[in-house]
Amino acid sequence: MKYSIQIVGVGGQGVLLASMVLGTAAMEAGHRVAMSEVHGMAQRGGTVLCTLRFGDGVHSPLEAAGGADLLMGFEPVETCRNLNLANKDTKVLMNLDPVYPSMVAAGFEEYPKIDDLVKAVSDVTDNLVTIDATSIAIEAGKAVTANAVMIGAVAAAEGFPLGKDLLKDALVANVPKKFVDLNLKAFEMGYEYMSSKRKRA
Repeated sequence: MKYSIQIVGVGGQGVLLASMVLGTAAMEAGHRVAMSEVHGMAQRGGTVLCTLRFGDGVHSPLEAAGGADLLMGFEPVETCRNLNLANKDTKVLMNLDPVYPSMVAAGFEEYPKIDDLVKAVSDVTDNLVTIDATSIAIEAGKAVTANAVMIGAVAAAEGFPLGKDLLKDALVANVPKKFVDLNLKAFEMGYEYMSSKRKRA
């Protein structure tokens, strides 16, 4: 078994933490793990891409275009920007809450319509699940726990090869102690969201 995850977003969204949590869980499950990360020009607001591969015979952290089993999109435009990483069988978890670039925030450019971004992903794969992860995180207590919401949602995704308890333990191991309860709450809310989606499907 080999499994490849591409995690995309912008600086400040916790993409790197999410990759560490998933990588830790995969190692605890006994898998060989390889990971790489690419940062944008700006630490906060620039593009961030992490590749996580685990399983038998995994030696390189790099994955060929279109080779992702799972694409986790923390930001809608970044999800679309990285659709070359996906194929028709790739499962995509896409956060619908945008992070506006400075030019959009200043009124010089327009952010694409969310419906158009969702359609762009749906044109590539039928395995798209959308989630308002940031909104759920705010409900849990803090917007910055959107990454925990996303990890919780992945834990409940059909066919995901890492168990819920493994992911929870890895989350606890990778966040500061004072934020453990908050992140676990966000994780559970993401898990429940995905579980309810699967029941309705």
